[in-house]
Amino acid sequence: MALLLKNAHVIDPQVGLDETCEILIRDGKIVEVGHDLDMPKGVERDLGGKIVVPGLVDMHVHLREPGYEQKEDIASGTRAAAKGGFTGVCAMPNTLPVCDNAVGVEYVKARAAAVGKCRVYPSGACTQGLKGEILSEMGDMAAHGCVAFTDDGRGVQGAGMMRRVMDYASQFGKAVMVHCQDDDLVGAGQVNEGVVSTRLGMLGWPAEGEELEIQRDIALCRLTGCPLHIQHITTKRGLDMVRAAKAEGLPVTCEVTPHHLFLCEDDITDEYNTFLKVNPPLRTAEDAKALIEGVVDGSIDAIVTDHAPHTEFEKNCEFELAPFGMIGLETSLALMNTHLVSTGKIDWNRLVQMMAVAPREILRLEPVTIAEGSVADLTVIDPDLAWTVTSDGFASKAANSGFIDAELTGRATDVYVGGYATLEDGEIVE
Repeated sequence: MALLLKNAHVIDPQVGLDETCEILIRDGKIVEVGHDLDMPKGVERDLGGKIVVPGLVDMHVHLREPGYEQKEDIASGTRAAAKGGFTGVCAMPNTLPVCDNAVGVEYVKARAAAVGKCRVYPSGACTQGLKGEILSEMGDMAAHGCVAFTDDGRGVQGAGMMRRVMDYASQFGKAVMVHCQDDDLVGAGQVNEGVVSTRLGMLGWPAEGEELEIQRDIALCRLTGCPLHIQHITTKRGLDMVRAAKAEGLPVTCEVTPHHLFLCEDDITDEYNTFLKVNPPLRTAEDAKALIEGVVDGSIDAIVTDHAPHTEFEKNCEFELAPFGMIGLETSLALMNTHLVSTGKIDWNRLVQMMAVAPREILRLEPVTIAEGSVADLTVIDPDLAWTVTSDGFASKAANSGFIDAELTGRATDVYVGGYATLEDGEIVE
């Protein structure tokens, strides 16, 4: 049966669309985009002028399954993704067991096919057990559908091992996504090293602990030619390194999270809110401002959430004992609209580029366009919908968001994956 989306404000910079028109979908594909389309049999939906964009993809998500299902699982995590407007997510490999072989990749794919509300693209670990000692089964994982390699959560510490990782990954046409953290320098750091760490009496996490590895991995990218993607970048100097690498013509990209754009170390007060304990830490207000400038000028390629769910009891403890991370799938789109699109800093075309187009390009996924023949992965957005973030309003199992009580504007109302609705009128389709 066909589906006709009427009165849709279609925005897709890939095909130069920014107008109100109709989209005809049949058998999971877009059949036609235009005006006054003829549909003899099927379902019509009048979107009332809402924005329709290529389906959003979050290329940095922790679904926690297998091993940590008390925090999140593939069913709940993909429900949260659909609620946030995402048609696909890239799952990080730091599960239990670690996704470092083909069996792990196939497990994630099978569970997503059985219970998922969006597409799940498995990433594979660079090294066995994320220990940085022995290469993972990279070729086997690539053959079974792994989309990229990363030791996210810690990062590869040895430069020699990282060089081997990049040599191997380049043979399979995969990017290496790097968590830049020099453990010797970071140590037991809890928050950004500086005035705030001193005021709070917390061990500091210096920006150099991130920047040194950004510099190292860019040099290894130059040496190996392997595509390099810098995860959750947080500092102005780090971003300047990425700009320089791009100017040199190196295959280097980077991502940023909404919490590193719209929060900073000053938000961590003597209340010691553990929801604000993230890895890497919230940096200075000047860093956050520089990252926003990077979003505006195109230096930053992708917006990600680094969705990191934890149980209530894990976060409800002393700051030093709480795990790093916050959730973000259900607030990311609204935060970007509220702070950047609605304020005129960027337009919807730029947002679509960062949240739908670039993630697919970096992960070497099939492009999704709002054009004849494309798979019908679509996100429908009400840009004027006002709502408040509440701890009991998440589809995720977790509620460790740094944006509780934030008043936001804009939200996904419908999500189509292969032409089938997983979110309709703001509710998950069962």
